[in-house]
Amino acid sequence: MKDVKIQVNASAFPDQFVSDSVKDTMEFGLQVGQAIQYEWFRRDSGSCRFYSQWGDFNKLRLYARGEQSVSKYKNELAVDGDLSYLNLDWTPVPIIPKFVDIVVNGMNDRLFKVKAVAQDALSAEKRNEYQEMVEGDMLAKPLLQQIESDFGIDAFQTKEEDLPENDAELELFMQMNYKPAIEIATEEAIDTLFQESHYSDTRKRVDMDITTLGIGMAKHLFMPGEGVRVEYVDPANVVYSYTEDPYFKDTFYWGEIKTVPITELIKIDPSLTNEDLKEISKYSQSWYDYYNSQQFYENSMFHRDTATLLYFNYKTTHTFVYKKKSMADGTFKTVEKDDQFNPPQEMMDEGGFEKVTKTIDVWYDGVMVMGTNIMLQWKLGENMVRPKSSSQYAMPNYVACAPKMYKGQLESLVKRMIPFADLIQISHLKIQQVVSRVVPDGVFIDADGLNEVDLGTGNAYNPEDALRLYFQTGSVIGRSYTQDGEYNNARVPITQLTANSGASKMQMLIGNYNHYLDMIRSVTGLNEARDGSSPDPNSLVGVQKLAALNSNVATRHILNASLYITKTLAECLSIRTADVLEYADFKDEFAMQIGKYNLSILEDIKNLYLHDFGIFIELMPDEEQKAMLEQNIQMALSKENISLEDAIDIREISNIKMANQLLKVKRKAKQDREQQQQMQQQQMQAQMQMQAQQAQAQLAMQTQQAETQSKMALKEAEVSFDIQKLQKEAELKQQLMQVEFQMQMQLKGLEASNLQSRETEREKAKDSRISQQSTQTSKMIEQKKRDLPAINFESNEDSLDGFDLAEFNPR
Repeated sequence: MKDVKIQVNASAFPDQFVSDSVKDTMEFGLQVGQAIQYEWFRRDSGSCRFYSQWGDFNKLRLYARGEQSVSKYKNELAVDGDLSYLNLDWTPVPIIPKFVDIVVNGMNDRLFKVKAVAQDALSAEKRNEYQEMVEGDMLAKPLLQQIESDFGIDAFQTKEEDLPENDAELELFMQMNYKPAIEIATEEAIDTLFQESHYSDTRKRVDMDITTLGIGMAKHLFMPGEGVRVEYVDPANVVYSYTEDPYFKDTFYWGEIKTVPITELIKIDPSLTNEDLKEISKYSQSWYDYYNSQQFYENSMFHRDTATLLYFNYKTTHTFVYKKKSMADGTFKTVEKDDQFNPPQEMMDEGGFEKVTKTIDVWYDGVMVMGTNIMLQWKLGENMVRPKSSSQYAMPNYVACAPKMYKGQLESLVKRMIPFADLIQISHLKIQQVVSRVVPDGVFIDADGLNEVDLGTGNAYNPEDALRLYFQTGSVIGRSYTQDGEYNNARVPITQLTANSGASKMQMLIGNYNHYLDMIRSVTGLNEARDGSSPDPNSLVGVQKLAALNSNVATRHILNASLYITKTLAECLSIRTADVLEYADFKDEFAMQIGKYNLSILEDIKNLYLHDFGIFIELMPDEEQKAMLEQNIQMALSKENISLEDAIDIREISNIKMANQLLKVKRKAKQDREQQQQMQQQQMQAQMQMQAQQAQAQLAMQTQQAETQSKMALKEAEVSFDIQKLQKEAELKQQLMQVEFQMQMQLKGLEASNLQSRETEREKAKDSRISQQSTQTSKMIEQKKRDLPAINFESNEDSLDGFDLAEFNPR
């Protein structure tokens, strides 16, 4: 073993520009450890930075517990250092613990939820595809509604009732409804790791440190066999490089001082022998005399069987060198080289290759025995946390935040209250002094006055009787004149003595007490409305709530610091989870461990390392914000701007801003629906009125038509009657004409018959005449031929017994 040197020597940090092989050596790590030790443990004017800070933190914590030292108060009240005349209760008044509990417990009530948003190219592409699908449904909504109306087919890819109407609603829709399985798996993984690390308890301690010390710390680490863990870190035991950043983003080393049993060293460096342990134990005893953080324990065990170690992380760089050679087919071949590979340019030009370098941040882990040159461990950190979007950057294991730090000096809420808490304690002790010196009221008895009193019984009026009468009845017997008849100056033998009770001093001290208490409220912003200690009975409830809200604003920086630590730890846990699932040998067991409460996300968890996430903390609303949201909901319900189902959906959203946006969207949607319903009702009413008018017009038309038809029927009846009449007349006329015709025919027939008969008779007569003539001619010819006598051609047929028918011949 190397020579052990029990002293803190001046040491500087090693050169950053050495090769990586030099950085891997124990000598390099020892120089880093001794430089850290010198910066924090060198004695300047009898004190060192580490224990000065440790003492300040211890003082603040004692004040926060109400257990601060009372020596300053004794020195204030002692008379030349003598306390024998003072019989006081020196117990500190626990004013500061009350205000600390108000702040810390108030933050513990503020629940939060870790939100993961996938930011890699694949997830962004899927998100854009889903948004484009919704936008497509929005643009094609009328057409899709027409398809559903005509063919009965629901062509919407998103529910029609959930479809946004504009870009603002689309943004809200994406925030509320789009949640890929990989984001759910990440949130489940972070929540599970937080639960298994009991982070709720760790967060309470961190909040207490931020309130008390002005700085809070935690760390994340990967432990073989246990997985990823989150642990609390006491800021009093931590060392870090100088920074003015309240979030400690530019620190290049972190360290933690721990006093551990000597046997723990074997777990760190198994090569240590018993002789090495004895030597470390021997030389580490000197450390306790000046530097041991456990100096309050007076026990030989801490001198012999323990050692103070510095666990530290140091940030430096590693350079990766590659030989890149161009191949004949146009491809490239790369070969990894060490950082000493530096060929001349001529060689690279002749060989057709080039040197490619990549520099990344790395953290080294080291363990050193304080006050010695013994390095127990120095190695390159394993499972370093590297964001996928910036892989050259490595995040430290420690997460810290000091919201009010300036030039390295810390400011805390407790530190502001200490001066006034001391004055309150002094006022309290002064009040005890005044109270201790208050004496009861007495009486003055004038014996001469009693001697002049004669009760008339013959007995003397002694002081005992006078006091008995005074205390029992409050009456005093006295004489205005003496027995000699002179004026009695002692005519009132008993007089009440009013002692100096110190009432004015008490009022003055109580006023001071209340004044300093109000000063504490003024410098911290923790007013009466915040703790409810003395609410104004004349103030309205809204005014009290507004005062409490202003008090919350005054301590908002503490809550923001706590949320920053939580958010950073969640980011680191997300990255560590992805690394374990990608590289670790027990990734299946780890995935099962994370998804044991939700087996449906196991497959998504196994692919988690393919994605890059942005981690956000969604703070649950406080009572004031819930009350404001509920007031808005009730107002909307009272005006029937939203439905009960909408109110239930809004109350389930923990994000107040999103809840209010959803309230506005629901309110606008309901107004649109109501307006559409009103328009539909108006259309229905107009349609009904139109139908009524149409029905009325149709009825009038039908009435008119009926009247017309009736008139037409009447007219038709009249016409039909006229027609029938005419037909009857025609028939009658026809019959008459027929009769007339028949008669005419008969007449004609008779005439014709007569004519024919006459013609026949005429023909017959003619024929007869012709025949007669022919006969006569023949007879005449024969007469001539024969020369016969004249022939009489008169017919005998024309006369009947001398009656000649020739008389009837027509004329």
